[in-house]
Amino acid sequence: MRVVLVDDDGGRLALLDEAMRAAGHQVVGRLAADGDLVAAVDLLQPDIVLIDVDSPSRDTLESLGQISRDRPRPIVLFAQHSDAETIRRAMKAGVSAYVVDGLSAARLAPVIEVAIARFQEYQTLREELSSTKLKLADRRDVEKAKGLLMKRKGIDENAAYEALRRMAMDRNLRLGDIARSLIAAAELL
Repeated sequence: MRVVLVDDDGGRLALLDEAMRAAGHQVVGRLAADGDLVAAVDLLQPDIVLIDVDSPSRDTLESLGQISRDRPRPIVLFAQHSDAETIRRAMKAGVSAYVVDGLSAARLAPVIEVAIARFQEYQTLREELSSTKLKLADRRDVEKAKGLLMKRKGIDENAAYEALRRMAMDRNLRLGDIARSLIAAAELL
């Protein structure tokens, strides 16, 4: 795995680097906690991000949120101190695993495995939600477009649906996209 390491403490960073290399992973980047994590992820394209801090700052959590939203990948955060609110904000920012009481080389591999599994499950749920939202929007727009066709052409519901379906097939577009185009055209007129 390609790994980016983030830590303000040079000694901890060296230990984390050594542990990752010993586990057979490729460390592609090492950053301080105040470094530009988003730019590093863009440039280095890691498979996972490991962060070891005393307590994650607001800026760090914002960077993690941006990464999770725009460049999703597993993120493991090791912290020395924490409170319920910080953990909640970290999880909301997309942290796959939040480990309190710092980093231990012995538990590094299982924590990474859990973080990857949790990340993959979250991504699956995210894709299912997006797909469901799109299907609902398509259904709503198809119903509205059918209504417009029925009113303007004086046809029944089945004929309106068939007309939409034919337009979609002729233009090699999804039915929802054709419906949205028809609605937009009707709004212009």
